[in-house]
Amino acid sequence: MTETSPPNQDVDPFLEIGRKLFAGEADFIWAANALNNLPPMSKVEIAFAGRSNVGKSSLVNALTGRNTLARTSHTPGRTQQLNFFNINDRFHLVDMPGYGFAAVEKQKVQAWTQLIHDYLRGRASLARVYVLIDARHGIKPVDEAVLETLGTAAVSYQVVLTKADELKPGELDKRMADTLQKIEKRAAAYPEILPTSSRTGFGIPELRAGIAKLLSERGAG
Repeated sequence: MTETSPPNQDVDPFLEIGRKLFAGEADFIWAANALNNLPPMSKVEIAFAGRSNVGKSSLVNALTGRNTLARTSHTPGRTQQLNFFNINDRFHLVDMPGYGFAAVEKQKVQAWTQLIHDYLRGRASLARVYVLIDARHGIKPVDEAVLETLGTAAVSYQVVLTKADELKPGELDKRMADTLQKIEKRAAAYPEILPTSSRTGFGIPELRAGIAKLLSERGAG
């Protein structure tokens, strides 16, 4: 399905609900570079995490239909803080610092990584984390560490494959099956892999629908 494909409501009524959810306002509201300056907990929070250069900012922009909501860069590691966005006054989307490789000082990378793990462990308003994995490479050891933190904190998460358009259909199916096998024994993992492409819009309606369904289940829909 592409971004312009009409939603098939017989398949999933949340496709249209999700489209409307992200068609509304999307505003930057807060940035935090340390645990002690996080915003007060109010609305349900849904976070996006991933290795540097996984295409996280591009995915956030594709979800909201805006080209500049989240800053994108060809240089990994530009997102250096937790950025909070108010989506349609319904929930807060949290764009997390990219973890792993970044073209900055090692000390800064360690500080961001600590912030990510601290936030994931102690945020009661956090409903789900979407962990972005580059479809071309699959789950790496640095991803495993984040999955371990999420599992220990009992935070629900779902794996989203980015840049799925860069794989042939057979290769994508294999990557999805391999990724599912790697998370199937993790209790906090949602047992479905979402393939996406920010460039083509593939999978974006389904991701919006998943978020809309989650909000409905949390009484925020």
